Amino acid sequence: MPGVATPGPMHDTQTPTHPATTHGAALLRGLRVEACGHALPSLPAGAERDFDAILAAWRLRHRRGGGRDPFGDIVPEAVEAEALENALAGGTPVAGGLVQGAIEDAAHNLVKIIRACLVRPEWQGTQRVIVGGGFRVARIAELALARAGVLLRAEQLGSAVAAIRHDPAETGLLGAARLLPMRLLEGSDAVLAADLGRRSFRAGLVLPRLGVAPELAAATVWRMERWVHAPEAPDRPRALLGLGAMLRRLAERARQAGLSIAPVIAIGIPAMVEADGALGTGAEALPGDWSAPGFRAAPAIEALLPDRAADIVLHNAAVTYGLSEAPFHRDIARWGVLRIGSDPGHARFTNLPLRR
Repeated sequence: MPGVATPGPMHDTQTPTHPATTHGAALLRGLRVEACGHALPSLPAGAERDFDAILAAWRLRHRRGGGRDPFGDIVPEAVEAEALENALAGGTPVAGGLVQGAIEDAAHNLVKIIRACLVRPEWQGTQRVIVGGGFRVARIAELALARAGVLLRAEQLGSAVAAIRHDPAETGLLGAARLLPMRLLEGSDAVLAADLGRRSFRAGLVLPRLGVAPELAAATVWRMERWVHAPEAPDRPRALLGLGAMLRRLAERARQAGLSIAPVIAIGIPAMVEADGALGTGAEALPGDWSAPGFRAAPAIEALLPDRAADIVLHNAAVTYGLSEAPFHRDIARWGVLRIGSDPGHARFTNLPLRR
């Protein structure tokens, strides 16, 4: 499986005391990271495609067969969300048929990915697989995941399927906040977090809201910025400057609102992260050379902050994506997360007793 890592003993720490020792930690509060990766399992070509790509393929085949495309003349342009919803809610039979065909293909692709994960030793005994990304319309995601669940039960693979519950744009930020120890969360109004991808960077201010619900179950993203860097193709220094500018602006917004920020910035990154902060496979997806010998992203980002005002903690982006779900799956022992789409990844977790 590409990008698979089983974090080793030197990453393990149940109660982090300094962020420099927690990069890529295997043991976090209340759970253990069994494996993670910046990619999905090796599959037949096309199995990892998101729903838009699958629908575009169906539209193209329909047109080549002499049919009229109910979604317009341009393929593979993404169909507006409203048009997709209308197709399911009583649109033309052809539109509905194309969407249903794409849903069926998406469901079968999900089963292929889940099946390929479940046969891995580190995924043995997984009771629930949470899937996020790859869908723009909630109803289509619900149908595809439900169909995948039916197919998995028919194969008696023993894992339930569920959808990620948060907005995909915010999920990685919410999960990254869980990298911080509870003492920092309790002593701060907000956490500055970032989710770095191959096409865009997101940064946001996460409000833990521990007074509403424990373990960040009620956490929200108060403010967020997104930089789509892919069209600009920046080198690494310029990409770092862009990220630093977003973090500084968000910190200033928090200051103006009277919010105290945790002294650690949590960042999900689409690469394997070593205990010393070195980046392994997957870093090539980022703009510039982030895996160069001797380069460490954490101090490079810290240097862009006023007076080096915060430390940085890094983890694989699939892990931070999955951590957003951690408060909601305490009813089982073993669960995993799949991230579909332009920033794919997977992570497998085992629940442990919660400790402060």
